[in-house]
Amino acid sequence: MNKVARRQVALWLFICSAMVFAILVVGGVTRLTHSGLSIVEWKPIVGIVPPLNQGEWEETFEKYKKTPEYHKVNHQMGLEEFKGIFFWEYWHRVLGRLIGAVFLLPFLYFCWRRKIDPPLLPKLLGIFVLGGLQGAMGWYMVKSGLIDDPRVSQYRLTAHLSLAFLIFVSMMWLALGLLGERRRLTSATGATSESTLKGLQRFAFWLAILVGYMVVSGGLVAGIRAGKAYNSFPLMNGHILPPESFVIDPWYLNFFNNMALVQFDHRLGAWLLAFLVPWLWWKIRAAALSRSARLAATLVLVAVFLQIVLGISTLLLAVPVGLGAAHQGGAMIVLGLLLWLNHQLRVQPVAGSA
Repeated sequence: MNKVARRQVALWLFICSAMVFAILVVGGVTRLTHSGLSIVEWKPIVGIVPPLNQGEWEETFEKYKKTPEYHKVNHQMGLEEFKGIFFWEYWHRVLGRLIGAVFLLPFLYFCWRRKIDPPLLPKLLGIFVLGGLQGAMGWYMVKSGLIDDPRVSQYRLTAHLSLAFLIFVSMMWLALGLLGERRRLTSATGATSESTLKGLQRFAFWLAILVGYMVVSGGLVAGIRAGKAYNSFPLMNGHILPPESFVIDPWYLNFFNNMALVQFDHRLGAWLLAFLVPWLWWKIRAAALSRSARLAATLVLVAVFLQIVLGISTLLLAVPVGLGAAHQGGAMIVLGLLLWLNHQLRVQPVAGSA
């Protein structure tokens, strides 16, 4: 693959990553406005066309009226209010289909023009399969809220969210790899020792894993609406760990179903990031690394600080829609910057080109 082709494929993957970021934010708004159960059918092709006249709107609304959410929560809702929640879910689904098209069509074009190296093909096909699974998981999640309890399963919600992040990570990492080449870590001030480099790489890798844990725990927080409880900081209603954190039997279900413990676990991850990210930033600033690596570390530090402030604000205000969606999007920004930092610690310019 020549340099021009590498850049074209990388740009395409970055565009797809940005679209995944957009659908994640829209999905957050959809969840926080309780719009996700407004469309009770999954029609991948014809579902792209919304109701176009009064009769179609009334027919769609009648289908929603048969759901547990309407009977138990929204029984006083009128058609105009229904349209408001309908369109959040509708645009969420349309954006998902659009991402599929923006991924598939250029992929076929690049294959036709032989601009993709053979080792890259299975990786891109794997991402496409993940996208299909994500769509199926989205409907599987919605179905869980259309039976008896008008809430989607926190397990399916977390799986749906985690798949989105996995797709984002996969595309970002491939794109970064296409733009860089493996070179020895040096800078104008001298070479960094191999042991120091390996240590920084491991540190940054485990920080990315920790952010992944935060995504999963955040999905559970959202799934059981734990952000609506314990709206105080730094203590949880006067406790470090609330005494009701292990009231569910068997004990291990508390980690998934207990508001107190689920929120505590998410907070614990945030505290770890608050201490570990500045430590990594300091170690990178002290090492002989390129300007881009130091810049990536600084941006990660700033992004994590803002994300923590955003998370605390979201909690104290009991999860308003805007802050909740921004906090969800902020997690993807932190993860994207951490991917860039991990890449910079492995792909560095040679001496004098930093």
